[in-house]
Amino acid sequence: MADTLLADRIDTPAPATRRNALLPVLTTLPWVLVIAALLLVWSRGSVPAPDLARFSAYWVLALILPGTLVHRALRGSRGNLPEDLGFGAATGLLLELAAWALAAATGQQSLLRWWPLPVLIAFAAVPGLRRHWRVGEHRPLPVAWHWGMGAALLVVLAWSYTQWRMVALPPVYGGYYPDVLYHLGLVQELTRAMPFELPHVAGEALRYHYLSDAHIASGSMVTGISPEMVLLRLWLVPVVGTAVLLAAGLVRDLSRAVWAGPVVALAALTGSAVTLGSPVGASGEMPLSYASPSQTYVLVPLLLLAGLCVDVARGRSLGPAWPLVPALGLVCAGAKSSALPPLVAGLGLTAVVFWWRKRQIPRPALAALACLVAAMALGFRLFAGGGASTLRVQGLALLHFIAPYAETLGPGDGIWPSAPLPPGINDGGALGWLLAFSVVAWWVLGQAPRWVGMSLLVDRGHRADPAVWLLAGTVLAGAATTWVFQHPSISQIYFWMGVIPIGVVLTTWSLAEARAPWPALVVPAVAGALAGLATAGTVVGLAVPRINRPGTPTTSTIEGWLRVLGLSAARYVLFVAVAAALAVGVAALWRRRVPSPGSPRRAATIALAGITAAMLGASAAVVVGGTVRSVLTEPGPPATGPQPYALTADEMRAALWLDDNAADDDVVATNVHCRPVRTTPHCDARAFWVTGLGGHRTVVESWGYTDAVVAAHGVQNLGYARQNFPDQALLALNDGVFSAPTPADLDRLRTAHGVRWLFADTRAGAVSAELARLAQVRLVAGPVTIYELNRP
Repeated sequence: MADTLLADRIDTPAPATRRNALLPVLTTLPWVLVIAALLLVWSRGSVPAPDLARFSAYWVLALILPGTLVHRALRGSRGNLPEDLGFGAATGLLLELAAWALAAATGQQSLLRWWPLPVLIAFAAVPGLRRHWRVGEHRPLPVAWHWGMGAALLVVLAWSYTQWRMVALPPVYGGYYPDVLYHLGLVQELTRAMPFELPHVAGEALRYHYLSDAHIASGSMVTGISPEMVLLRLWLVPVVGTAVLLAAGLVRDLSRAVWAGPVVALAALTGSAVTLGSPVGASGEMPLSYASPSQTYVLVPLLLLAGLCVDVARGRSLGPAWPLVPALGLVCAGAKSSALPPLVAGLGLTAVVFWWRKRQIPRPALAALACLVAAMALGFRLFAGGGASTLRVQGLALLHFIAPYAETLGPGDGIWPSAPLPPGINDGGALGWLLAFSVVAWWVLGQAPRWVGMSLLVDRGHRADPAVWLLAGTVLAGAATTWVFQHPSISQIYFWMGVIPIGVVLTTWSLAEARAPWPALVVPAVAGALAGLATAGTVVGLAVPRINRPGTPTTSTIEGWLRVLGLSAARYVLFVAVAAALAVGVAALWRRRVPSPGSPRRAATIALAGITAAMLGASAAVVVGGTVRSVLTEPGPPATGPQPYALTADEMRAALWLDDNAADDDVVATNVHCRPVRTTPHCDARAFWVTGLGGHRTVVESWGYTDAVVAAHGVQNLGYARQNFPDQALLALNDGVFSAPTPADLDRLRTAHGVRWLFADTRAGAVSAELARLAQVRLVAGPVTIYELNRP
């Protein structure tokens, strides 16, 4: 009996002990599942196992580890390992760019892979730095946070998979979006030493926000993996995952609500505009873009910088982290020129508001503002180009790219109208103004999940918080610049896309501040998610009729589009009303169980919280539903028949052979310039594949994104991509060696332009048989023949 009693006494605390023992397992398991899923998806994307191992080691040892040590030394530990590693990865990306710039400036790219060693040695050897190898004062996060973040990262992973699953690795028969090939050419160029040249037109200085390409080039040089593999498969998920952790950490700092992190992780990066089945989209629906590495990459330094600016605005000391402010500002300017101006505007607004309210000069905010303005100016000097100078003022220019205006009033505007407003608005009279107002109002409604958090400014207490003004000003500036500026390829939309995660952080913060009963948030969120799925038609058996567009693009009318916009707005009003009613009703039922004070103002707060939760639910559900459906759907068979923009496998194979066999600094002459491949007058001069896949500079390949040509947009009523090459004499010399070669012209190319190789494609134009007598044939692959010029 005594033994039994003793056993009972000893075993009594066992359940708690077992729970404590399981806690590390439960918090680690979701991250293990995410990593396993990532490796599985990469392998299904035809990434060889050795490349998986090398790229994973590169991220862990050359980015996350040194970055985490440095971030802890500058900002301290966040008290938990996942956030430490996320913020550390962002810092590691910053350090990598500094190492890459030093290697490129000195021509020591072969040493780039060893840049983390001095950091690791310093943190191991210096006694005061050794403590940063461990998490600081432990502030563990709940198990639910880990699983919520893991679920959000799985969505990111699935979305990324849907982006690249239809983009085959070369060599194949098929085509690539021209911007992807353009970036691939820049990646190849950035593996060389400074000064950089535009690889598509050798000798022209490279002026572009190319730091995202520098990261991809660094990953290729450090790991030895081909640039096309890194660009088309490997770089995307780790960078987006880092941005997810930064956004989740920022909203947790602001709201002090643990659940806000996973909500932002899901809605900020993979959320969409909420249009509820309307045929009128809200341009700038997501902040991520597979085809624009610069836009996706810049979210990491921008979110890290936004967190620093929050502390500065609140008057907190950054201490040794102050150098991060100008450094991150310069990286933002060099990664995407549209990323930094809205944040600068938000910080400027914050400084003005709090000078006005307190009649005190906000010195820390002004110091940060001066750093960012200087970084923006330096970035414009170093990086601006590729059409950035073509941005000009035209109010409501975004209407040119939205169907109701583009199909009715837009055709009469011409390709590049120079006017304060789109001319079609006045031409349409009262109906024209009504249509313009309706489209803008609908865009604002569709983007509501990103700006509804500005409701915090209504509360006196939150108006006293500089962080609210900072985030709200940033979002407002992003929206304003999107609608005030004009660009020939709608690039003004990137002002908005860059601030979307910041807007969702603000919205989620407002949701946390409502302090509504959790059922009053969960029920509208679920209802909003179901509404988003139903109106998007992404789940079989759960769909409502979509609103049909009025006729075809050539037969639609202003009146028809106004009816569509009216129906869309009515559906949105119903959505909002149901969400508010659900929140208030559930809260009333909850009060019966948990008594709490009620008042009309409190009911309004809960109604707004319900609407906000429903919007976030719908925003996330649209992308999640579409992604899940895409993942579960087997890709269709390859297209049959002629594809006008497709390259042949032989063309790609020839370009890859050139990359493998030509010396790094060899220059190539090619007769390939256009899409489709055949060169014709005013063709689309955005081929880019000879430099991208071929990995070398060309005398003249494609000029569609050069500064001079983009600035000529609209000349002869032609878009920039169809303008003539400015240096016709050089083009004639280049093309003449293929159609009518002479020893003198070949010698001129060799001596004056450093040409060593000729890449001739009979699909682009006629190639003289005489060329085989004047140059050595090195490869014949289908329509492509590669010649080597003998050295003098």
